[in-house]
Amino acid sequence: MNDGLLPLRFFDPREEYFVIERKSLPHWVQPGAVCFITWRTWDSMPAAVVSGWLEKRNAWLLQRGIDPASREWRSALRQLPPAEQREFRKALSERWEGCLDECHGACLLRDPTLGRIVSDSLTHFDGVRYALTDFAVMPNHVHVLAVFPSAESVLPQVDSWKHYTAAAIHRALGRRGRFWEADGFDHLVRGAEEYAYLRTYIADNPRRAGLRAGEFVHYQSALY
Repeated sequence: MNDGLLPLRFFDPREEYFVIERKSLPHWVQPGAVCFITWRTWDSMPAAVVSGWLEKRNAWLLQRGIDPASREWRSALRQLPPAEQREFRKALSERWEGCLDECHGACLLRDPTLGRIVSDSLTHFDGVRYALTDFAVMPNHVHVLAVFPSAESVLPQVDSWKHYTAAAIHRALGRRGRFWEADGFDHLVRGAEEYAYLRTYIADNPRRAGLRAGEFVHYQSALY
């Protein structure tokens, strides 16, 4: 667990940060800033749910004069006032998270043995490569709040978590194939108020999804 306490810092737009365009989502990274990360199993979003979410996203963009079919729609979004960018993230992420909490798909991580594979992977390098503050392993997705010392370490670490846990879960089940969806969502935490909100959000996630004890893993650091 966490032997090396990293300072708790939040995203500061006045300091250097990077936007990495990768697969279908943009990823904002800033060294040392607390990051909220979500990734999901490949079968957690039925096609009809994804289609409905995309329709809502496209309608929101069109109302602000942004063509969602353009390859530059993300750049155009970043030109909107900060309040509208926050509205976009909040409205669309809440809808997405709500769909995840409906527990679509096989929900294999409901099995305590498989869920523990994921939680053990998260804690393995805590205090070495990163500092965990909170996480929840849900039946079909994972939420993590963590501090990374360098911007370059965020996405490779998420890839490492996903690669290792997918292989270990497949070995446990004696099977092959896809497990995680290719991309995930990450968000740089803007301040202490948002940080407190996300800690509560993660802690309440199992209750909102109607899970019973043993069907999830929740962790909250006592050091932060």
